[in-house]
Amino acid sequence: MEDLRVTLIQSDIYWENIDANLSMFEEKIWQIEGESDLIVLPEMFSTGFTMNPEPLAEPMNSKTFRWMKQQAAQNKATIMGSYIVNVGGQFFNRLMCVHPNGSAQHYDKKHLFGLAGEDEKYSGGKERVIVEVKGWKILPLICYDLRFPVWARSQKKGENLYEYDVVLYVANWPKPRIASWDALLAARAIENIAYSIGVNRMGVDGVNATYVGHSSVYNCLGEKLAFSDKEEIIQAELSARQLELFRSRFPFQKDADDFELN
Repeated sequence: MEDLRVTLIQSDIYWENIDANLSMFEEKIWQIEGESDLIVLPEMFSTGFTMNPEPLAEPMNSKTFRWMKQQAAQNKATIMGSYIVNVGGQFFNRLMCVHPNGSAQHYDKKHLFGLAGEDEKYSGGKERVIVEVKGWKILPLICYDLRFPVWARSQKKGENLYEYDVVLYVANWPKPRIASWDALLAARAIENIAYSIGVNRMGVDGVNATYVGHSSVYNCLGEKLAFSDKEEIIQAELSARQLELFRSRFPFQKDADDFELN
């Protein structure tokens, strides 16, 4: 693996206004300094965390997906972020990973936030997906998934001790519980011996929930490499050598429990 240059865009979001958000995030992407291998946007970056999916959901290969393909190609970087997708009348909070060559993978949020009624409006995903960027294996997850460590646990596969190198969360995680966000992101890095990335939003949404960011990057020791609590573009470089050195010196994963997800 080469070192991985990541860019996190921490921003307010226009409530339920897809066109305004795509224009706004495009301007922010133009402002990125230097080259990026991976650009990450928040959860439901085109609408905010809305429980009104019917008029906002898009079929696959529609406006937001085409926009992501264009941004990935123009910036020669992989783009990640979630938005609302309609599949046969079912609504999904779907994280899209779009590569510069136009190929794409997706992950549907498994753990739906019942306190907001997300489980009543959206269908949950059933499978994890590992995506690859410059040789790095990345596990992308969404917001509430962060509270469920088994879903993020790196599994041993024969002689391969590490299922992935980065666990990544896109989120609309509100201010009252932001300390939990900070603690759990660090924990996911430590327990999986991987980098952990969280991208949250800013501002106040259409149901008066307040967001204060805390988008962060942690190394496998749980040390904070990048952090912000204001609206800005955050950049960090993940060191392949440091990760490999730690894993070789402290192969804790050899002693990890075997298990299966269902």
